[in-house]
Amino acid sequence: MELFENEIHPERALLVAVDTGDYDVQASMAELYELTRSAGADPVGSMVQKRPSPDKATCVGSGMADDIAEHCKHNEMDLLIFDSELSPTQIRNLEALTNVRVIDRTMLILDIFAARAKSKEGKLQVELAQLRYLLPRLSGKGIAMSRLGGGIGTRGPGETKLETDRRHIRRKIENLKEQLDEVEKHREQINRRRQKDGVITVALVGYTNAGKSTLMNYLTQAGVLAKDQLFATLDPTARALKLPSGVTVMLIDTVGFVRRLPHHLINAFRSTLEQAALADLILNVCDASSPEAQTHLEVTRTLLSDLGCKDRPMIPVLNKCDLVPELGTVPMIGNAVRISAFTGAGIDQLLDTIERNLPVRTVLVEALLPFSESGLAARVRKDGVLQEEEYTENGLKIIARVGPELLQQLTPYLVEPDLS
Repeated sequence: MELFENEIHPERALLVAVDTGDYDVQASMAELYELTRSAGADPVGSMVQKRPSPDKATCVGSGMADDIAEHCKHNEMDLLIFDSELSPTQIRNLEALTNVRVIDRTMLILDIFAARAKSKEGKLQVELAQLRYLLPRLSGKGIAMSRLGGGIGTRGPGETKLETDRRHIRRKIENLKEQLDEVEKHREQINRRRQKDGVITVALVGYTNAGKSTLMNYLTQAGVLAKDQLFATLDPTARALKLPSGVTVMLIDTVGFVRRLPHHLINAFRSTLEQAALADLILNVCDASSPEAQTHLEVTRTLLSDLGCKDRPMIPVLNKCDLVPELGTVPMIGNAVRISAFTGAGIDQLLDTIERNLPVRTVLVEALLPFSESGLAARVRKDGVLQEEEYTENGLKIIARVGPELLQQLTPYLVEPDLS
């Protein structure tokens, strides 16, 4: 008896784009290639057609559509991925012509999001975005979706399956929105508590796969998944980071951006992305080894501006400098800091830059703490920088550099208000 091993091969995908001159197609296709790999498919070819505008029936012209069908037939393609958003009619016509499943850029990103979401909020946001995307496209799912039901209870005026599905999806959308509202209320409570406690927040934002999670792990040992793929991080992670001066800030890792990110995806993840909008300081991280580094920084700036982050202090961080043979070839952009989150190069300069751009500064104080305030002394050791301490008859005499929250608690016991 012969035994055969069942091997699961990744789907073979053909990437297709229409170049209307509205954006850099080559750069966008390179990104689509990486997105396809991140989703687990194998991008084995690409086709680009220049047109003044996409064809209403098939996006590409009829001749190009025939070429795609022929290519799929002779190369055993499993999937067609278009770099632009397709209408239900275009999807239906292309699938009928090629006998291959067709998806667009938005559907691909949603699929990656669905695979990566781990938190309750992330899963709710992904499902909501998927349903909102699916709702206007139900008519493109074929004639089976619009047949009248049969059997008892379906006679009379009846209701088409398409209408039933639409009603079901609308109910599901409302239910998801209610669940998300509850999650967002909890997040708002956390944010209000942080503000009340004087917690300073620093957000890591930037293009996907720029190394934000690697930087987060280096600075805080957070253990965040860090992989060389797009959208490895979807759910935000917050960890405490103690700066050299003794100030403790909350460092938040956020979902990465890509160019031409659909607006309904931004809206679906608005509550997550608002972690950056509410931050006291934003670190705009990009891959310095990428020829698109400056473009990536600009894409992030534009998206953050749409979220209302115009007035937030922002530091460009050029990461992955270890991948650049000569550091002098790394572009110098504004007040950017050059680092390598992999080797640790430039991290000291980054921490110094963060401190200089914080909305509040630490102060050097001398205080005499009663022995009954041992808990406060422990907090100074933990959250401040204790320079001297001496036990006296009247209590514990300390000299320490502290932030505003500790300063407020130490005020009744200050010997000198400010030594800095």
